[in-house]
Amino acid sequence: MSAADRASIHDAILEKYRTVSVSPRGRFRYPTGEASALGLGYPPELVARVPPEVRLRFVGVGNPFSLGPILPGQAIVDLGCGAGFDVFIAAQLVGSEGRVAGVDLSPEMLGIAELGRAATGFTQIDFRVAAIEALPFPDASFDVALSNGVLNLIPDKSAALRQIFRVLKPGGRLQACDIGLVGEEPPPDKAPWSD
Repeated sequence: MSAADRASIHDAILEKYRTVSVSPRGRFRYPTGEASALGLGYPPELVARVPPEVRLRFVGVGNPFSLGPILPGQAIVDLGCGAGFDVFIAAQLVGSEGRVAGVDLSPEMLGIAELGRAATGFTQIDFRVAAIEALPFPDASFDVALSNGVLNLIPDKSAALRQIFRVLKPGGRLQACDIGLVGEEPPPDKAPWSD
């Protein structure tokens, strides 16, 4: 894939999530919002502590917390965190002794996440604008990396995976939920960055 193609995909994703920062309604072919999170098995008591503006913008495709435990005191990174739904869930699980970083390409989505952080008072949360292919963290920084419907959007998956495993501590793990397509090539109107 050429650099121009990667840039085009990047720009299309940024534009889509600018609109999602306003509202995800009608932007996805799967359920979104709080009802979707509850349907995916997120514990209601944890969901209730996520700020309403963040719950509204939940667009995950699965529940990465169902893939392994998140323990008090751990360091977690959420890759492509959007408005921060999984970050707020992880912050509750790691407690005040842990830390959670969320990275996303979209400043608009991170603006919603920052409003939510201010509303909750969670001091163990850090949000950063960053690409997964160039994570702004030292080696061996995190116990767990979360990804919820994001890896399919990255054109250079090899670079992204190298970065993810670089920032994970020895024995750390990636807990990822994603969607995939069957067949050789999706029709243009079904590409993940199209509307």
